[in-house]
Amino acid sequence: MPIMTLANSRNPPAAGMASTPLRQPVPPPMEGLQVAFEPATPPLNRASMVPQRWSGFWQGLRAGRGRQPASGAPWQQAAARRRSALRLGVLLAAGMAAALLAGTASEWTAWLFVKLVLLAVLTGWVAAGFLTALMGALVAWRGDPQALSAAQVAGLPLAPGTRTAIIMPICNEQVLRVFAGLRATCESLLQTGHARQFDVFVLSDSSEAATCAEELAAWQSLRAAMDPALRVFYRWRRRRVRRKAGNVADFCRRWGRDYDYFIVLDADSVMSGDCLVGLAKLMDRHPRIGILQTAPATDGIDTLHARIQQFASRMAGRLFTAGMSYWQLGESHYWGHNAILRSEAFIRHCSLARLPGRGGLSGDILSHDFIEAALMRRAGYEVWLVPDLGGSYEQQPPNLAEELRRDRRWCQGNLMNLRLLAEPGLAGAHRWMLFTGALSYLASPLWLVFLLVSALAWQADGLGLQALALFACSASLLLVPKLLAVALIAFRREAARHGGWLRVLAGVLLEAFWSLLLAPVRMAAHTLFCLAALTGIEIRWQSPPREAAALPLSVALRQFGPFAALAAAASVSGVFADPAVALWLLPVTLPLLASPFLAIAGSREDLGSALRRQGLLCTPEEIAPPALLRRTRVLAHATLHPVTRGQAAPLPVAGSAPAAVIEERRRA
Repeated sequence: MPIMTLANSRNPPAAGMASTPLRQPVPPPMEGLQVAFEPATPPLNRASMVPQRWSGFWQGLRAGRGRQPASGAPWQQAAARRRSALRLGVLLAAGMAAALLAGTASEWTAWLFVKLVLLAVLTGWVAAGFLTALMGALVAWRGDPQALSAAQVAGLPLAPGTRTAIIMPICNEQVLRVFAGLRATCESLLQTGHARQFDVFVLSDSSEAATCAEELAAWQSLRAAMDPALRVFYRWRRRRVRRKAGNVADFCRRWGRDYDYFIVLDADSVMSGDCLVGLAKLMDRHPRIGILQTAPATDGIDTLHARIQQFASRMAGRLFTAGMSYWQLGESHYWGHNAILRSEAFIRHCSLARLPGRGGLSGDILSHDFIEAALMRRAGYEVWLVPDLGGSYEQQPPNLAEELRRDRRWCQGNLMNLRLLAEPGLAGAHRWMLFTGALSYLASPLWLVFLLVSALAWQADGLGLQALALFACSASLLLVPKLLAVALIAFRREAARHGGWLRVLAGVLLEAFWSLLLAPVRMAAHTLFCLAALTGIEIRWQSPPREAAALPLSVALRQFGPFAALAAAASVSGVFADPAVALWLLPVTLPLLASPFLAIAGSREDLGSALRRQGLLCTPEEIAPPALLRRTRVLAHATLHPVTRGQAAPLPVAGSAPAAVIEERRRA
């Protein structure tokens, strides 16, 4: 049965839909408006999405690479040359580090061999990041003739017949904040004059009755406030299977055939109308593109931790984004949000089967975005990252605890993707992404093993000048991207946009110090996450908070206390075994001992606000915020007729789907 609910009378009811009297009064946002009814979703236009059975890792190895995407385009030839240079640079860095370490030992031992292998892998990993940032700086300086650019469609009209859906999957979110961002996005789209070519869908997987009521009230308010040129729909899923990927697939099966493209938003996403229209224009101009991914800037939360991460993303993050685009070109990442997808291609080729078996690395695919990009490319479509398309924004996790909760999901998802590494037909670039995605978390236990082996082999290997030189080289590989970011600001004369040179340098030093403190905590947490994924411990999928909230001491001790206890035990053992070993481990054990208090400090909004008032850790979007972000902040802090938790929103007809939602949740 179609959902019937209150709507602005400027949007007439669809043909054939009967009006039914309300049993409850008109809600406050609708006061003074003539009332009519309209379906909350458009008519169904069913499409079939049939997942293909996975070959499996070992069978995939026996089958070989399979049929690869055609390689005649100029960008593919350029990508092949660039990736060969990247592989050579990584191998050279790994070999030099191993040779330097070998020079620190008086004789070859088993400990030395293990350290050489670990160091070669880890140095190669760090070198890949360094080279990516380096090429990103080069692209920012000189440009890239092979890259896809938003400038290619600047000034061109959007094809009149193009239809695009904007979908926002949500699940138990902070409703007012989510709908404030969505309303600002809708208003910006209306200003472009192309709103009639877009429809907006809020796709709810919420399980709490009060949240469902809030969503309905917020959706009614949003639709009442919108110009009739832009239709806003709401859909609640009764069967919440496969999390966000299942929600997107459900939309595609029901309405995907009605649209040429669809743009995926996260609950914290905000996108400008020009960005949305620009994505559709690029898809119109390049019919072989299956996915276009924007490079979202971060904005919106004022805790110390979020501000530091936001500053780091704005400084060095854009170099890594441009560098990834340089290596990947048309075989790029897809991050699952703030991106546009070609509907017909996605429906035909990107349905995801479950990974067979039992345990933590089987079941529904969690990091679905990487796999969807790989399948899209396997089908012959291109996947591009567009770093120069502005107007795309997201939020950072408000504190360290929420960042690690998110990382736990990502860790398990990326380790699951290793099972698909040998799947026939995947492009080499996407196999590399699956591998590096897993290595981004496996690097933590590898670093931990390397530190422990180094401590145990202290007396055998010693600590000479070569080892100090090795440490200096590793540190420089991590520090140089930050220096490149500062150099790029100087080249572009953008210091004033960040508050001036003194504040830029102070922000870089503060961010580097904070990252240094949190590196051991992240290493310990990611090691634990890898063990949990491999042992099959269940992961609960929870939406992160979209607003700042100080972390209570009890929560910090419960989450980070075990790390502090292990660090204390390791320090005491090291002192009794060999004080030099305890000294060697001190840069790791001290931050772990302080981790509960670091987490609390990072979650405090007053510390972040104080730094902002001093002009520290500020981004250009804060110093001179665009109209879209200003509007989002105004709406987020306004009282948009909120529904109190536990209070039922004025619901539509008894027996309709939303009413059944609330009643069913109460019985559950």
